[in-house]
Amino acid sequence: MIIQANGIKKSFGSLQVLKGIDFSAEKGEVVSIMGASGAGKSTLLQILGTLSTPDEGTLTIDSTPVLELGSNALSSFRNRKIGFVFQFHHLLPEFSSVENVMIPALIAGKSEAQSKEEACRLLDLLGLSERYSHKPSELSGGEQQRVAIARALVNNPSVLFADEPSGNLDTATKQDLHNLFFKLRDSLGQTIVIVTHDPDLAAMCDRQLFMRDGLIESEKRR
Repeated sequence: MIIQANGIKKSFGSLQVLKGIDFSAEKGEVVSIMGASGAGKSTLLQILGTLSTPDEGTLTIDSTPVLELGSNALSSFRNRKIGFVFQFHHLLPEFSSVENVMIPALIAGKSEAQSKEEACRLLDLLGLSERYSHKPSELSGGEQQRVAIARALVNNPSVLFADEPSGNLDTATKQDLHNLFFKLRDSLGQTIVIVTHDPDLAAMCDRQLFMRDGLIESEKRR
């Protein structure tokens, strides 16, 4: 298993948001997490992605017990092993597409030449070979999201986490992005965990998990 989480609990004040979640994902698996607003989906994703710490439970990612890491070691692990894609792409407006994608690689200590080579390879893979020098304001919404995905993948992470990745896109662009996730899985062997309200995207995934009131209520396989 690339991800193994057991007994994950999380409260905010007196509100218990996660009530003892067990979650796992295999290498190359695409898993969707659905549920009504307030079910705990994004909180679970943030914990699985090491952006938040549970009150109770264990979490292992790529054989590393991440909750036992110190803050510096955890930051380094997150940079190397985890990629994130959000509804809003969070690209830096003053940088070009290739520069935005290079940033996590440079933070990881890769040379500028190596970082640029990998950034260009991913932009090519995602159909953006004509957009290297374009800044975010010169790109469509779908193109911006693809740049964000390339940035998330530049360090060849063990897991890609996506939180409502197509929630801000029109129907046609949304479908292209959905197909892209499965292209990434097929070409890179990428494990992807997606929180979504989109039933079409969820139905494409290998497994659909449905959350309700802080628990995984049901699971459906393709």
